[in-house]
Amino acid sequence: MSGEIRDAAAVARDLRRIVGDAHVLEPVPAELLQDATETRGVRGSALAAVVPADAEEVAAVVRWAGAQGVPVVPRGGGTGYSGGAVPDAGSVVLSTDRLTGPGRLVPEAWRGTFGAGTTTAEVQRRCLEAGLFFGPNPGSAESCRIGGNVATNAGGPRSFRHGSTRAWVGGLEVVLPGGDLVRLGGDARKSVETLDLLGLVCGSEGTLGVVCEVTLRLQPAPEIALPVLAVYPDRATGLRAIAAVMACGVVPTALEFLDGGALRASAAAFPGGLPDDAAFAVLAEALGTTEVARLEAAALADALADDALALRRPDSRAEVDALWRWRDGVSLAVVAARGGKLSEDVVVPVERLGEALESVDRLGAEHGVPVTSWGHAGDGILHATVLVDRSDEAALAGARGAAHAMLGIAADLGGSLSGEHGIGAVKLAGAATLDPAVLAAQRAVKDALDPRGIMNPGRKLPPG
Repeated sequence: MSGEIRDAAAVARDLRRIVGDAHVLEPVPAELLQDATETRGVRGSALAAVVPADAEEVAAVVRWAGAQGVPVVPRGGGTGYSGGAVPDAGSVVLSTDRLTGPGRLVPEAWRGTFGAGTTTAEVQRRCLEAGLFFGPNPGSAESCRIGGNVATNAGGPRSFRHGSTRAWVGGLEVVLPGGDLVRLGGDARKSVETLDLLGLVCGSEGTLGVVCEVTLRLQPAPEIALPVLAVYPDRATGLRAIAAVMACGVVPTALEFLDGGALRASAAAFPGGLPDDAAFAVLAEALGTTEVARLEAAALADALADDALALRRPDSRAEVDALWRWRDGVSLAVVAARGGKLSEDVVVPVERLGEALESVDRLGAEHGVPVTSWGHAGDGILHATVLVDRSDEAALAGARGAAHAMLGIAADLGGSLSGEHGIGAVKLAGAATLDPAVLAAQRAVKDALDPRGIMNPGRKLPPG
């Protein structure tokens, strides 16, 4: 490419003219060269990192990058598990840390607008203070950013009933790869005047532009959350309980599961203790007005009760919060069991969840590594996980082989490579096996919007 710049000092000098000396980082701090991909050793390299103050500065940076042929890697909180925000050599990291601002809430219209750099937990807190509710609740809410949630179409347990981030997005302010600052969607709750460009950006993992501001369609805040947890002596009984919930006529806010390995790893932190012989757990939740939520929770408890070793129905706010803190801490508890883990968010049709869990066990045995699974049963998402000692290179090799093989479960069972963690760099090999016509259509969109290929290249879409 003509005019290419590959000297870090020259890149930093140009970027400082756009955003100021204090907001260009060169050399790039180590924490901006990796994400939350655990144990895989995924590390990146970049010429510089830039932290724009607003959408106009983002647009100026992207225009400069296009003119110079320098790839741009948009980055939120760096909490992803797929390597989607890990930069390659010769690129510039564009951090959204300063894209925050006060936000705008319109309670009477159930709407809120937030800068892309606002943490998801802060969005949730501001909404609740205004009597509103934002449904997606990823486990990393305190550190992930709403712009990153859009880029990955993030979900969480409550996505079963309320949908992932895309279902809540009414408008976006986006800098396209050519440097144009555009508004997609907006304050109106419905619009079909254009192609669904907003939908294209949601889940695009930074390959189609930089999200600068997000307008959310919100709901009135619920009065109460009432989870119901049941534990079972074996997997088959637990799977029957999931089927019973699906057939009971109530749509729970969340429908989660944990297998025996995940239960054993996290049992010490469970409020009130678990039976020693618990081998599978199902967690469902009713959320809404007090009257309706109590009726729904009672129906969920009836569906979960058959053959359960124990049934827990916390009622007070403190008890409910304690149960969800335990659930959110399962991943860390599993890491602590061996010192590390490799995890894939494999998605299958819910009725084939049992087959998927058997496949995880089989792959663990074939590769000689310990495995466990937990996840969002209602959506058919399992976090298929290999436990590993980070210091044991032989064990790491076996774990990586098993984790890679788990990607085949989705294809075998009519599912998807990723339900909420994205493709990034880690799953590109798996994505390359998708229908060639689908891959070609995706590449046509990417080429049309980003003809120079500067936006997060080598992520989401496998090379042509």
